[in-house]
Amino acid sequence: MWQYMTPGIPDEYFVRGNVPMTKEEIRVLSISKLRLKEDSVVWDIGAGTGSVTVEAALISKKGVVYSIEKEEEGVRLINENIKKFNVENIVVVYGLAPDALLDLPSPDRVFIGGTGDKMYQIFDIVTTKLKEDGVVVVNGITLDTVYSAHHCFKQRLFTVQTICVNISVSKEAGNKTMMVSQNPVYIISAKREG
Repeated sequence: MWQYMTPGIPDEYFVRGNVPMTKEEIRVLSISKLRLKEDSVVWDIGAGTGSVTVEAALISKKGVVYSIEKEEEGVRLINENIKKFNVENIVVVYGLAPDALLDLPSPDRVFIGGTGDKMYQIFDIVTTKLKEDGVVVVNGITLDTVYSAHHCFKQRLFTVQTICVNISVSKEAGNKTMMVSQNPVYIISAKREG
């Protein structure tokens, strides 16, 4: 289905529903910040439709992606997208983080797309189980998420970088083309130094 080596599967390729999805341009940047390897063990927390899960699995072909989602509809969509993109190195975990993380193997990389108001508890488990030289990427749309993530990782002596991304996408308006802006998204990347 996706024949390219780079991330950036168009949003319309994914089976979608009423759960959130990390949009194409934000997904590309977030995956880039994850610094995935071919054999990475990845956690995708708050996986939604599984767009990050699928792209991470396509890059980390010899690794495993654990796709954690609390909504039944999300789990269904993740499974449909796994089938659609024919990826086999994904384990779908239906449950609520942080409890759903406790029995998972230690990750090399963690993507956090949603925390369900359990941010600090999730960060505690993630930073405890993350392997040496591991990377965590958090997407947020509120300043509260940015502050909490940045503060949490700094306290634990991670190297932290935050970027704010403002994307506008072209849209046809009659015989003209206009740019439609999307909400700003903060991408916080944190690396555990070995």
